[in-house]
Amino acid sequence: MYENYWRLRDKPFRNTPDPRYFHFSRQHEEALARALYVVTEGQGAMLLTGECGCGKTLVTRALVDELDPARFEVALIPYPNLNPEELIREMLRQFGFDAEGWTKQRMLERLSAFLHRTRERGASTLAIVDEGQLVADDLTLEEIRLLLNFQQDQSFCLTLILVGQPELRERVETKPQLSQRLTIRHHIGPLSPEDARKYLVHRLAVAGGGSDIFTGGAEDILIEESRGIPRRINLIADLALLAGFGKNLPLIDEDLMREVVRDLGA
Repeated sequence: MYENYWRLRDKPFRNTPDPRYFHFSRQHEEALARALYVVTEGQGAMLLTGECGCGKTLVTRALVDELDPARFEVALIPYPNLNPEELIREMLRQFGFDAEGWTKQRMLERLSAFLHRTRERGASTLAIVDEGQLVADDLTLEEIRLLLNFQQDQSFCLTLILVGQPELRERVETKPQLSQRLTIRHHIGPLSPEDARKYLVHRLAVAGGGSDIFTGGAEDILIEESRGIPRRINLIADLALLAGFGKNLPLIDEDLMREVVRDLGA
């Protein structure tokens, strides 16, 4: 709606995990580097946590984009509130199997065979379980741990990345058998003011716009009110661009930003 008005090719502040808009803040860069290490070096499992809206899912999408599809088989499970059988069935579905109606034993046998065949041809298998805090069944968490028992020649046949909000980390700590399997952990916090400014500039540049759409004062208000959380930065900035378009303004200034924030609070 407002793209042409602001001379943009695209909406720069969509709240969707688009790797084109991935901004490598220091902590996101470290999260991606650790995830790549776990996957490429066959380190077994990683726990990636962060507050809601801090970019965890975007890191996993950027990770998948970094991987050669000829060398990596990837299952991405975005909603893991599943029982153990449903979890394994969903993994098999993403690996190309129609496991509907299969017993758990048959599913595990097929999964084992698939993992070993993949390894024998020189490729690797990765499973990313997103929104892990939503796993309601402790048996499902135990099943996730047991999946790491698929090993060959003292190496893991499956790499697992468990992603979720801080309460997932607390829950994992109460389960020593699972906790000890998570060899690498990383927590993503809010962006610093410096990184938040870079985030704004980067997303506007990817969408074809300049950094002069927002005044410095408007950026200050946006960064303070968003508390450095990327998802909230996106929400406020998108509404500001819409409001500026509606008012036919030449740029987003402090007064408009305060109005947008006030309306959001209301």
